Amino acid sequence: MDRFDVLVVGAGPGGSVAATVLARAGARVALLDKATFPRDKACGDLVGPRGVQLLTDLGIAIPTGCRVGDMVVVGPTGRRVRLPSAPGTTYPGYGISVTRTVLDAAIRDAAVAAGAEARHGRADQPVVSDGRVAGFSTTDGQVILADHVIGADGATSRVAAALDLVDLTAVSWGFALRSYAPQRVDLPTIVFVETGPWRGLPGYGWIFPGPGGQANVGLGAGSLTVRDGAAAVRALPGFVDRLRREGLLDGSAPQGRRLGGWLKMGAVGTVPARGRVLLVGDAAGLVNPLQGEGISQAMASGSAAAHAVLASPGSAAECYAAALGGAYQPFLAIAGGMHRSMARRPSVVAAVGRLVTAPVLGRAIAGGWAIFWNDLLDGAPPSANRWVARGALGLGKGLVGPDAARRRQTPPHAAARRRAHDTGIAVGAGVKPPPADVPVRRGGS
Repeated sequence: MDRFDVLVVGAGPGGSVAATVLARAGARVALLDKATFPRDKACGDLVGPRGVQLLTDLGIAIPTGCRVGDMVVVGPTGRRVRLPSAPGTTYPGYGISVTRTVLDAAIRDAAVAAGAEARHGRADQPVVSDGRVAGFSTTDGQVILADHVIGADGATSRVAAALDLVDLTAVSWGFALRSYAPQRVDLPTIVFVETGPWRGLPGYGWIFPGPGGQANVGLGAGSLTVRDGAAAVRALPGFVDRLRREGLLDGSAPQGRRLGGWLKMGAVGTVPARGRVLLVGDAAGLVNPLQGEGISQAMASGSAAAHAVLASPGSAAECYAAALGGAYQPFLAIAGGMHRSMARRPSVVAAVGRLVTAPVLGRAIAGGWAIFWNDLLDGAPPSANRWVARGALGLGKGLVGPDAARRRQTPPHAAARRRAHDTGIAVGAGVKPPPADVPVRRGGS
């Protein structure tokens, strides 16, 4: 058995950032992952402005990444709106396009260079000592002891399930599919999809800049509390045909295997920290429920978890939960409520998609929409676009209701269990299989 100050389960962006921050501060860190790096993962390959800023602050250079600025949105009727990208006071005016094979390996390499010890294995069961979590065993027989455990092992987190930090009946799920096509893309493009007249898909399709002049082509859809990716799988062929009709994709079909992945959105159904265990990124459900971004949130929460452990080791969970609440609660409570409400009403999804891409209104709100949709209001400089974004946030709060939004942030059973958070360990429920014939990366553990 090996002992560390912190065991990080999952070496994706969130876990590797946490390990980097901890190791640079002198902590002894084990960075555990079931995969051999470099490895691929289903993703649109875009890192948003906040993620770019965090990488810059950490001094982690990402090779082969290219800058991405404005974005085009195509409505259900084919109308197009260009969302401008503008710098804020706390982030640059651009994101980067880089494959997860390159991104994740680069951040993991930074963690190892800082002194984190890379371990290969799949997390299995928590180790309990004196009623407290004291590490994890792995399926191949390793026992890794640590004062704190950071679960960064994705939407289907083993750490969250094993320690009963997730209520699978309350989680807001999504599923995304991704492939590549041999085509150059100048501007990242999002396409709202209708599966029938006025039947909007609760998600969107995309064609983004990819590696080596390729295009990243994918589609994602929310399925609320049921982990079902069938809607995205069924809609993908029709979406590819539509890309061709819109002139966004030439005759070349997407190449290579499709790769799918689960999304856990809106920070609902998950307790982000308890006792000596902290969840980051997708494991904590921090994916933006309106547009599916998760990399920036994963890295920021990984950094916050590391700093909480370093600054307040005796109360790291409380400090970390408070930091997450301040950073994400205002937006996720509203965005998550909006997503859940619309996902149940395909006609409303279709109506919103048509409205925001209407010629006059679309141009008028484009700048504010970009700020609100991408959760960039905190740090946006004073402007008319900022007022539009504030208005959208206020409208969403009115539609969702502040009390309902707050209730959605915590599973109904969490309050009672928090009172006894260090007195025992319950094994969480299992997970359902992905749709047939679609390989899925379930997480980093």
